Formats: sequence, C-alpha cells, structure tokens
Amino acid sequence: MIEKVRLSLFDLLICLSEVMDLVSDMVVNHQKRVSCIALRLATELGLSAQEQNDLMIAGALHDCGIFSLKGKLNILQFDTRTWLLCDDHAEIGYQLLKSFPPLKKAALLIRYHHLPWQQGRGSERAKEPIPLGSHILHLADRIDILIDKDRQILGQVEEIRNKIRERSGSLFVPLLVEAFEDLSSREYFWLDLTSPFLNDILTRQGERRTSIELGWSELMGLTRLFCQIIDFRSPFTATHSSGVAAAAEALSQLAGFSEQEARMMNIAGLLHDLGKVVIPSEILEKQTSLTSEEFNLIRSHSFYTYRILENIADLSTINAWGSFHHERMDGQGYPFHYQAKDLPLGSRIMAVADVFTAVNEDRSYRRGMNKKSVLLILKNMVQDKGLDPGVVSILERHYDQINDLRIRAQEASHQEYRELLLLPPG
Repeated sequence: MIEKVRLSLFDLLICLSEVMDLVSDMVVNHQKRVSCIALRLATELGLSAQEQNDLMIAGALHDCGIFSLKGKLNILQFDTRTWLLCDDHAEIGYQLLKSFPPLKKAALLIRYHHLPWQQGRGSERAKEPIPLGSHILHLADRIDILIDKDRQILGQVEEIRNKIRERSGSLFVPLLVEAFEDLSSREYFWLDLTSPFLNDILTRQGERRTSIELGWSELMGLTRLFCQIIDFRSPFTATHSSGVAAAAEALSQLAGFSEQEARMMNIAGLLHDLGKVVIPSEILEKQTSLTSEEFNLIRSHSFYTYRILENIADLSTINAWGSFHHERMDGQGYPFHYQAKDLPLGSRIMAVADVFTAVNEDRSYRRGMNKKSVLLILKNMVQDKGLDPGVVSILERHYDQINDLRIRAQEASHQEYRELLLLPPG
C-alpha cells in the first residue's frame, strides 16, 4: 500500500497539456511549444533555475482555464484585442492552480499572461506588481501563434521577428523583445519547436527540476486540481467526478476494502474522467444527438485517462480502478475490451459508481432520474453483462446511504465551481 508518491511533476503536466491541446488540430502542442519558448527566453535572460522551472510549468498549463473549442480558437488571433478575449481564462487558470503549492508561482504567471506592456503601464495591475514571468509567457504565447504550421519554419523567421519588433513597447517588454531577437538568430531555437524531439527536450529539463514526493494530503490536493480541470468545463459535469468518488469510496468500504484502499478509491473516482480534457465543452453540453465523430471522441476519454496516469508508476492500482470504468464484464466495453477475469474489484466498483452518479444527475438533454429508474437501469446492465451483480447488489441494499454521500459531495463541489467562476449564489 502506498504511503508517498514519487513523480516527475513536469512529466505528468506535459502529458496533461498535450492531451488538452488535442481538441483541435490548430492548437496541437501549442502549450508545449510555449513552455519551450518561455524556457529559452528565461535562459537567455539569465533567470534562476527556479524561475525557469516555474515558466516551464506555466507554459505547459497556461490555457487550462479555456474549456471550449471556441475559446481555444479565439486565442489564435494576434492583435491588440487579445487581452479582452483572454482575461477570463487567465483568471480561471490562476484560480484553478493557485491552491496546489508546487504550482502557486506558475499560477500567478498565468494570471497575467495576456497583459500588454503598454509602455510600462503593464508593469502593475490594481497597484500590484506584475511578475516579469507573466510578460515572458505573453511573448512566448504570441510567438507561437505567429508560426504557420503548414510552412517550413526557417522561412518564417524574419516575418515573425518583424511582427514582434513592431509591438515592442506596446504589447511586449522591450527587454524581452531584445532577448527574443538574439534567440531568433539561432536556427536550433526554431527547429526545436517543430521537431519530433520537443517532448524529449522538455522532459529532460522537467525531470531534473520537478521530481517531487507527495504524501496523501498533497496527492489529494493534486487530485482535486485535476478533477476541477476536468469537471468545471461544463455546468452539466461540474460535480460529476466528486459524486463518483464519494459513491465509489462508500461502495468499496461496504465491499470490505481497508480504510486506505477506500481513500485510493476516492482518488481514482476524482481522476476517472481525466481524459475528458480532450473533449471541448460544446460536445459535453450538446442537447441534440452526437455525430459518430463526436461519439467516438467521447469514447476515447478513458484511454487518455489511462495514458496520462501511467506516467506515475506508484498510482498503477488507482489508474486501473479509474481508467477501466467503461469496460464490461462480457468484454464488450472500451477501450481495452477487458473481460470479467481481467477487471479488479475496484474497477467494477468504479463502473457502477459512474453509472449510478451519471443517471442521478441533470444533463443538458435530460433531468436526473429517480431511485426506481436508477435501479432499473443498473439491474438491466447486470443482466446485459455490463456491470458486476455483486456491486450492484451492495448499492441496492445501501442505496439511500450512498446517495446521501453522493449528494453532499456534489453540493460541495458545486459551491467550489460557483466560487471559481464568480457566479452568484444559487
């Protein structure tokens, strides 16, 4: 049983970042390239190793506050209105990340990463000084936006350099533009950004600087952060993982799991839909039938959950419990088509907790169901060899107890969601 988890935080974050950017071909690897550009600028400026580390992390997650495809595409506009378009997502990103201590400094950089320099007026906001790293991140982000992915990179250098130079003092800090001009004369800087070696370049830096050890409380903090990045993408999913986690933990205790195993089940529940970062909120909130392409994208999410979490060897059990929640007892589930003999009890519990929570919730296309309807669906799935009969039997016997825990967990998560988005009470 695990007491502490050792991981390369950057390896995990870069994988999460990569999956986030899969929502559109137009932004694939955008956050990774921004991370690399920011690192190169920080090195050129002689910033400390810690400052470089914070910029790498901030670059990898700087758009985590964007939940929609439209929002992703809005940031591709290189003009002076970008700050107006992006202020909200930068603030949401900050609010999401600031509570996890290893990401607190990166969160502050993200908060102001679209603030224009405006001949020095951008050095502070509301009388608070703006970190230089925020302006580095802003410049790195805009450099990447200017790169045409359909053209050979070295043929674009002068054009990009001129556009950045023209906005020195207005959008960008002149000192940073000078550093960029020096960097831009070196071919490797550009070739790294478009090469297949970008992951290796970043992870080598991240491995040296961001390998950390997390106890249970720190691991729960990271888990809740990831849960919010997943669920807060839509009001219809804003509390889903919290409900699944509460139901799964209760079911596991009733099934004889130890206290620590039940805590692990809670973490697995919070992370089970991590792969949904690949799905834009427009699909999550769609009220009409999904197209076959959209449905297939939805079906891919548990695969991405598995691939993201396999970066942490110490979480292999939690990964299996969380990632296999769409597998079926008859082997007709997805994405691995495991059969009953391949599925640990934790995975079977998670599958039941996921269905139980989902059918109780209001969604964009229907209202939540009553107890009779929920149990009918679960029993039909048992008969169809989709769910474990023993786990469903436990749920039926303790339905009200488990449902009360689910409701309380989701109410708490709903309050966090409203506070993050600064929504009025209700």
